[in-house]
This record gives sequence, C-alpha cells and structure tokens, in this order.
Amino acid sequence: MQLSSKGRYAVMAMADLARTSQGSAVPVAAIAARQELSSTYLEQLFSKLRRAGLVESTRGPGGGYQLAFEPHDITISDIMQAVEEPVKMTRCHIQNASGCVGDSRCLTHDLWRALGDHIVDFLGNVTLGDVVDNASAKEYARASAARSVSPSNEEAPRKASAGR
Repeated sequence: MQLSSKGRYAVMAMADLARTSQGSAVPVAAIAARQELSSTYLEQLFSKLRRAGLVESTRGPGGGYQLAFEPHDITISDIMQAVEEPVKMTRCHIQNASGCVGDSRCLTHDLWRALGDHIVDFLGNVTLGDVVDNASAKEYARASAARSVSPSNEEAPRKASAGR
C-alpha cells in the first residue's frame, strides 16, 4: 500500500484544527507543536487544503487557519484528495491500462484493486468529526477509568478498617 506521510499529516493537522479552533483561526506553529510536525511542511499542506476549500486562512496577528465547514461535513477522503494523496494498492500506473507486469496484469491485480476501492469507500464514509469524537470518547474513558482506579481519601480509611 502506498500511503505517504503527507496524507497522515494532513489528517492529523485537520483533526487538531477541528478540536482546537472553536471558531477562531489557529496558527500553524501551534498545530505543529502539538502534533510534533514541521511547521514548514504543514504550511505546504494547509496551502493545498485552502485551495481545495477545506480551510480558510487569516493573515496577520491572530492569524492562522480554521475549517471552512463543520467537521462532520469533511470526509477523510476529502482531505486526502486535497493534498493529492491517492490510495494505491497496485504497482501499475493509473494511466497505464495495459498492465503491471509487462503488457498484462499480475494475477493478484483485481484483489489489490478491490482492496484499494474498499479503503477509498471507507475514507469517504469517515468524517473529521468522527475522528475527533472518537478520540474525545477514548480520552474521556481513560480519564474515567483512572478516577475509578485511584481510591478517594474517604474510601481508604474504610478499606483499612474493614480488614481488621
């Protein structure tokens, strides 16, 4: 499978933006710091995302980027296409209809092509909002589990006296 860091970084940055913007512009440097990515590289990705109409930019003090649509209206596929990240499972070139092994297709071509189609369908059905909601739910569950594991100050004396 050929999926470079470009697509992954774009999705990470957009998820960060969806989570933190609260209707105001977020500087690329802030996203880069939180995600531990190069701000120069992210700026290139955001330029493509802006041209695709997925984000809006604000210049000057307090400038940065914000989503052009609600997170649940932006699919992961939209982001991947905006940064020109194709999902390619076969080694043949899209323009070359003849085949991947000389002039013919390899024996497993249709298998890999079908898998690629499933991935594209999947990414087209997952929204940025789904990603952020899922991450928030997991963080909430971890925090709840951590609170329930550590005994409160009131419970500790009762547990100690119950053992006597």
